[in-house]
Amino acid sequence: MNVSRREALGLGALGALGVAGLTLPMAGSGVEAASISKLAPRNMPKPYGVKLVRPPVLPFADMEDKDGRYRLYTVTEQAGLASIVPGLKTPVFGYNAIAPGPTIRVPQNMRVKLRVRNQLPALNPISGETFNTSTHLHGSASLPQYDGYADDVAHKDDYKDYWYPNWQPARTLWYHDHNVHTTAQNAYSGLAAQYHLTDRAERELLPQGHYDVPLTITDAMFAANGSLAYDDNSHSGLWGDVILVNGRPWPVLQVKRKIYRFRVLNASIARSLRLRLSNGAPLVMVATDGGLMPKARPVADYRHAGAERYEWLVDFSQYPVGTTIDLQNLSNKNNVDYDNTNKVMRFEVVADTALPPDSAASKTLSQMPDTLVSSDAMSLTSADSTGSFYMRLERDDVTNQFQISGKSWEDVQASGHQALLTRVQPDQVQMWTVENRTGGGWFHPLHIHLVDFQIFSRNGRAPFDYERGPKDVVYVGEDETVKLLMKFTLQKGGGNTVNAGGRYMVHCHNLPHEDHDMMHQFAVGDPAVNDPILAAPCKEDYGEYPDDGWPYGSGDGSGDTADA
Repeated sequence: MNVSRREALGLGALGALGVAGLTLPMAGSGVEAASISKLAPRNMPKPYGVKLVRPPVLPFADMEDKDGRYRLYTVTEQAGLASIVPGLKTPVFGYNAIAPGPTIRVPQNMRVKLRVRNQLPALNPISGETFNTSTHLHGSASLPQYDGYADDVAHKDDYKDYWYPNWQPARTLWYHDHNVHTTAQNAYSGLAAQYHLTDRAERELLPQGHYDVPLTITDAMFAANGSLAYDDNSHSGLWGDVILVNGRPWPVLQVKRKIYRFRVLNASIARSLRLRLSNGAPLVMVATDGGLMPKARPVADYRHAGAERYEWLVDFSQYPVGTTIDLQNLSNKNNVDYDNTNKVMRFEVVADTALPPDSAASKTLSQMPDTLVSSDAMSLTSADSTGSFYMRLERDDVTNQFQISGKSWEDVQASGHQALLTRVQPDQVQMWTVENRTGGGWFHPLHIHLVDFQIFSRNGRAPFDYERGPKDVVYVGEDETVKLLMKFTLQKGGGNTVNAGGRYMVHCHNLPHEDHDMMHQFAVGDPAVNDPILAAPCKEDYGEYPDDGWPYGSGDGSGDTADA
């Protein structure tokens, strides 16, 4: 419904896989079709036919080295089979063979070593490319060599240990693949999962345990045999006809008559969402990418791009048992929509006795919060800025490549990974201006690694209410210009997580755009330190890891409320 007919036909925004069943033109200015999957009717999932499941919480080993305690988490990237569509199995390639992968929960200031083992097939069957991987903890102020730099790859039968400092305030992060030029296919195949950083303020102010629900939303299209189909529509994006939440199509969540918190990650590789409740009740926004907002903001609906995380509350106490409320998707410009992409999931209000008793770690609120917690990013003012940078997001119509200010990741590679968009100093505050110059055909969710930023203005006006919290991804819509205020803070301590700066990526999080080739880099301080490829290379995986330190216990992290 939201791609122009000219774009669909002239630019390939609906490729060979998507043309079947398409009727043009449609009412309004866009394109709409019933479906794009090739499943037989008996195998096509129906909305609200399955229950929501929560991904498992990843267990850990408590470890100690010369710098003190840390947690060792291990995930294995491997093939698995998922039950997504009726009557068929879908091959996925995920962390511990599930999609989405297991959730990691860790308290603030607890160092983490995440060991990622690449036990994937030699080739990704979706891309046909070598199944190399690079793991990015999105939202973490990691060192460059542990940040999932696109060309810092682990090959089949390699592993890499990533160190994460976790000194930032509580937030919903996610870890996903970032391999150079195949990020879209690798993430679409299943390499994505949530990571929850907790602190005392978050635990006191927001629901916990049973009432703290992670929702990872993706879209997918399927081949007749149930496998994932792929079409990036001439690099413009993939729009599936099946909406998945935690890997289930249009699921149902039974809820008590209480206040619930939802951690919503849009892990779609291209589709943006506009979410609302079917009864018009507000979504009370309490946190953005970088954690708690200064003030809770009720909104009727909001625009949610790929890679953004929003946390909002819903008060189900006002509804009688038996009430159903749907989470709907109103969509945005330049998506491609199908019969059921306007649906996401359903909430069903049930009696307390219909669900298991609350665990000791569960708690909720008696009323909606108002004032929450400020943050470094949201405390900045324009007077703090000592520098500026301007960035154009654009597309080369000749090469069909996306670029940043006329530059691309190919330029970075050609320079031996030395080329920079800009260089800033540690702890410097700058105002960055980002302009979408790709015309009316594309929006761009721009991700800046390392930093939290404040959306200072959008098209010369104040940001939307739901954006008034610390962010690391900004939705830059068609012909929009945004100003971003940020401080380039580096970790000052923490043993093997001390950060002297280095090179970090900035890119579009429409992943086909990133792969073709809207990504570049900037430097904080000396660009020669913390080489993102050479400083901590992957190793061959023999199943023996002699440098782990000494374990003195373990846990599953599911009820983790302790301060580090």
